[in-house]
Amino acid sequence: MVNCCPVQWSFENFLLRGWDFIVSHANYVWKLKQTLPTLSAALQELRAQRNDVRRQVDLAEQRLLKPFEQVQLWLSKAETMITEAQELVSNGPQQMNNLCLGGCASKSCLSSYKFGKKVVKMLQEISDHKSKGVFEKVAVNQPAASVVVRPVEQAVDLESTIQKVWSCIVETDAGIVGLYGLGGVGKTTILTKLNNKFSTKPNNFDVVIWALVSKDYDVGKIQDRIGVNLGFSDDSWKHKSVEEKAVDIYGVLRNKKFVVLLDDLWERVNLNQVGIPKPSQENGSKLIFTTRSLEVCGEMGARKKIKVECLESEKAWELFQDEVGYETLNSHPDIPNLAKQVAERCGGLPLALITIGRAMACKKTLGEWKYAIEMLKRCALSKMENEVFPLLKFSYDNLPNATMKSCLLYCCLHPEDYCIPKKRLVEYWFCEGLLNEFDRISDAQMQGDDIISSLLNACLLENGGVINGEDCVKMHDVIRDMALWITREFEATENNFFVKVGAQLFEEPDVKAWESVKRMSVMENKIAVLKETPKCPNLRTLFLSRNKLKVINGGFFQFIPHLSVLDLSTNNELRALPKGISELISLECLDLSWTGIEELPMELKSLTKLKLLDLSCMFNLRKIPQHLISCFFELQIFRLWPYPKDYPNEDNVLNGGNEKLIEEFERFTTFEHTKDTDKKHVLSRKIPEL
Repeated sequence: MVNCCPVQWSFENFLLRGWDFIVSHANYVWKLKQTLPTLSAALQELRAQRNDVRRQVDLAEQRLLKPFEQVQLWLSKAETMITEAQELVSNGPQQMNNLCLGGCASKSCLSSYKFGKKVVKMLQEISDHKSKGVFEKVAVNQPAASVVVRPVEQAVDLESTIQKVWSCIVETDAGIVGLYGLGGVGKTTILTKLNNKFSTKPNNFDVVIWALVSKDYDVGKIQDRIGVNLGFSDDSWKHKSVEEKAVDIYGVLRNKKFVVLLDDLWERVNLNQVGIPKPSQENGSKLIFTTRSLEVCGEMGARKKIKVECLESEKAWELFQDEVGYETLNSHPDIPNLAKQVAERCGGLPLALITIGRAMACKKTLGEWKYAIEMLKRCALSKMENEVFPLLKFSYDNLPNATMKSCLLYCCLHPEDYCIPKKRLVEYWFCEGLLNEFDRISDAQMQGDDIISSLLNACLLENGGVINGEDCVKMHDVIRDMALWITREFEATENNFFVKVGAQLFEEPDVKAWESVKRMSVMENKIAVLKETPKCPNLRTLFLSRNKLKVINGGFFQFIPHLSVLDLSTNNELRALPKGISELISLECLDLSWTGIEELPMELKSLTKLKLLDLSCMFNLRKIPQHLISCFFELQIFRLWPYPKDYPNEDNVLNGGNEKLIEEFERFTTFEHTKDTDKKHVLSRKIPEL
């Protein structure tokens, strides 16, 4: 009896433990109606938590932050759990159908048992995983890309452009970005600041490479600069061939996400020859370069082309003040106003503002500032000649031919900020003999338009908008000053210019000063009388428009035998032409528009080479003698608008509407008469087909 109690006690424990085991496992089936809805709710909570964490990660990545690996691992496990839990919830209805006796039993006990066990296990795993998904931070700043910080001067008002370029760096579809603009406008400064920004701004690039290209670039030198960034700095590598270096550079960069910054491109750089893999959306790499030419942007395949503009007047004045210094500006109460005039002459070009500002930093007398203004007007300030113009002249020297260079210089005959009608400019070029590919003005317009487009792309001309329905171009003030400097210092023999535009002249300049010139402009002055008899055997173009002309001496044109272009337009008080105009036997273009001339003299019949005659807006015109127009055998463009009233005179083609005028043109081989939408009468002679 003594030994029976322990045996009985052990047997009872066994039964109790067995019962607990059975009950605990039976609960997987009995509590399925409770655990399955609980799992569905837990699944929704986990999915919501997963979405919140993923959203935080996406925002961090947009700010170029690097997500923590534990966060990435948590999201990965959450995805797996959600998939598995979703499968259990989907199979739930079928398992619920197997339950019977109020959920206390199952038609398929083993299947229900296994399913219920998985549900309970998944609930526990989800609960544990949710507790681990609470993060104070989901990402950290990216380590900066390998970059060599470069010295840079303080940039003024360039941040908007820098930000625009940085946005292109973030975008995935802009692999190649071109910055173009005038020399000295700040392109290199922007590229330098971008380079340095990679050292401080979080990013996901492996390496940032800077290389100066410049005019007449050498592929080997570019490769050497790139090689330094990639660790190829030993002497043996420098002595490799261009092809071998390209293979080495490509071998490294093709496995990296890189940024290549190329400064000062003048022509297309062959990336394959250098060894640079082409940036694309797939590899995420970037190529950013600077150039003065929009055409180079196209040749390089730039997806984004960003023009770097000159500074607005307010920002230009701020930069100029910084360079001059407040001590100098405050040394006399009148100096600030004079300083503003000097700053305005710089046209918002940072290079000119900085150069001239530093030169004036120690000028504290009114005389020095007034002298500087006068020298700037004459394009003769030494600092501009020595430091600014030579830099800008590279763009002029890079023009492909002499014709384009001459056409650019011709534009400086016009006033500052003057909007030059494109069509009129090409007509002047043609009549002056600069366009030699075609015999007719209408055909030469194609060549002229191509030249203008090239000058615009080279940032040597700017769009001037539409004035009175005509597309216009204009020259930046500093580019115009450079052009005048070139005509004086480098092209004095071929392109001798005399330009006194807007100079407040009340009489014609001293004849001796322009006897030998080839092109002369005294536009926008107050000259009332031309009284001299100049001897100018070389003069081809003479601009006298926008003056106060009343009288032209009869002998003024006597000794200008080779004059081709004469512009007398916008002289409202000029009532008559001198008879001596008959001496201009080489004249091809005569612009009398907006003058007060009442009658065309018969002496004009000597101008047999005339190709363009503009009589637009001559509201006082009363008479054009019969048989005058028919003397212009080479006339191609004749403008007359508005058509004058009917003035009774037998010897007047303006008598009887335009019938007599048309009769004049019938004397040519063939002609056509058109009337455009503005009711301008244009009569143009056509060359018969051979």
